[in-house]
Amino acid sequence: MRLRHPDGSLLHLAYCSNVHPADDLDGVVAQLERYSTRVRERLDVPVLGVGLWLACAVADDDATPGRLRSELERLSLEVVTLNGFPYEAFHAAVVKRNVYRPTWADPRRRAYTLRLAWLLAELLPDDAAEGTISTVPLGWRDGWGPQANAAARAALELVATELEHIEARTGRRIRIALEPEPGCSIETTAQACAFLAGLAPERIGLCLDTCHLAVQFEQPDLALGLLADTGVPIVKAQVSNALRVSDPASPEGRELLSRFDEPRFLHQVRERVNGSVSGVDDLPEALAGGLPGENEWRVHFHVPVHTQENTTQPEVVDTIRRLVGAATPGTHHLEVETYTWSVLPDEPETDEELIDGLAAEVAWARDRLVEAGAEVVA
Repeated sequence: MRLRHPDGSLLHLAYCSNVHPADDLDGVVAQLERYSTRVRERLDVPVLGVGLWLACAVADDDATPGRLRSELERLSLEVVTLNGFPYEAFHAAVVKRNVYRPTWADPRRRAYTLRLAWLLAELLPDDAAEGTISTVPLGWRDGWGPQANAAARAALELVATELEHIEARTGRRIRIALEPEPGCSIETTAQACAFLAGLAPERIGLCLDTCHLAVQFEQPDLALGLLADTGVPIVKAQVSNALRVSDPASPEGRELLSRFDEPRFLHQVRERVNGSVSGVDDLPEALAGGLPGENEWRVHFHVPVHTQENTTQPEVVDTIRRLVGAATPGTHHLEVETYTWSVLPDEPETDEELIDGLAAEVAWARDRLVEAGAEVVA
């Protein structure tokens, strides 16, 4: 879906396909027809943006570019951004920390990201200004040290050089966006700025995930100000919502949290303790006493963005307003990313329920962009 900012530039709004399990090309195409085109129909728009997630096997498949181009055209879908964070098996029975592998210190991450970049250059609509790819924030923090940090920076410098080559060869500009996440070697905006400052800002920047920002208790105005001051660009934004529990020690709070305690994904938990942000790596650890429970908990569990009760939706709205409500937009690519529909306490039981939910999320995000001053054009 396209919107126009008051400055005349286009904003691209998509929903991320990592909600759909598909680890091969046939699966990706089937999911686009089964879900994405029907989300477009629910929204009654001529073309819908999809933030594609393509597992490494799909990126490696020589048939992928041609087949995806034809299917996207047939289904009236468009792709300007890819989610290059999960490498494979994102809907396995247990994902947890596997989603952070391979790290940016591993050559496989660089190779995978460059395959995605070449592929995106072929998938971009003719009138798209650029393509973007979000990626893991280097790696999980355990075992991460100066040597891994240096290897990651060297890998990203090589990627920046290759992205210049892609643009020279194809005329398409592709940019990479590191996505800070709780528990990773880069989990806050400040850490991202420290690492990214001066690292090919015309090619590499930040993916601002509104769930992750809220879980870390970061204030959107301060985060955006720091990015501007250090010259780190916001390459793309992920519109996502976190679970908020105001009284985690109460019986009601414990009951609510237990409903979201599921085994597939990692659900980092944060609490303000004595003026600082404390945290544990997963919800079971928090429930077992890993945090005091004296103040509000914010949980890295992506809940639908149009859900207001017990969520960080006010922080999401504030972030969108600050991103888009300025004289020039902080980013032109926004992606609704709720990959957890299948593990929600009240998960959709039918395709129709999931399609309705995804359409409601995109409509909610569209309405917030319009409130911030944008105008729908397609």
